[in-house]
Amino acid sequence: MTKKRILVIEDEKHIAEGLKLNLSLQGYDVYVERDGMKGLMHWKANKPDLLVLDLMLPTLDGHKILKAIREIDQRAPILVLSAKDQAKDKVSCLLDGVDDYIAKPFDLDEFLLRVRRLIQQSEWYSAIPEEGSPQFDEALKVFHFGQSSVDLEKLVAKTPSAEFTLTVQEAQVLRLFFSNPGRPLSRKELLEYGWGYDAETSTRTIDNFIVRLRRYFEVDPREPAHFISIRSVGYIFKP
Repeated sequence: MTKKRILVIEDEKHIAEGLKLNLSLQGYDVYVERDGMKGLMHWKANKPDLLVLDLMLPTLDGHKILKAIREIDQRAPILVLSAKDQAKDKVSCLLDGVDDYIAKPFDLDEFLLRVRRLIQQSEWYSAIPEEGSPQFDEALKVFHFGQSSVDLEKLVAKTPSAEFTLTVQEAQVLRLFFSNPGRPLSRKELLEYGWGYDAETSTRTIDNFIVRLRRYFEVDPREPAHFISIRSVGYIFKP
């Protein structure tokens, strides 16, 4: 079996070397760049299976790298690993299309778990969506709700105002919602399905993610009709 390739763009030498060692022990091929511009060039040339990205880098910061990659590829899994631990930094990255975000200092076991989950998701997008919902178009595997449609196989969403590509993470969570219309889903269930870790790690992760989905699909994100909060529980999807 071909090893999965991970690119780490991290300027702190001891962190970069530690990540390379521990990821290599998990069976991954790991490449490290400590310069932002060189890291972006490496990604463009090699298209790794996962990018682990620091935000504060020399020559080109992580936000610019993220935006450059998302202009080229909406599907590429990206895990931000940053000393910036404010909520606004996490929200900004999630809205820009990051699949996951871990603040330094971090727990190694949790980091490796999230890496494994993102690698699995990078393989998932080519799988055929689950059947069983009457709102799936059997020929196109498209789910329709409100004035929007989502093709979970092609990772394409259409709304009255735009057509855009979804990230694998977005499609994964949408798949769970579409498979359970009208059923309350807890934050724990959403986190375990979409991120692969326990809800106690960061309940705000899901809340920030739902903000993004509402911006995509709701006529008025402040008065959602499809992705609805349930106090002290989680969220419910109404087609």
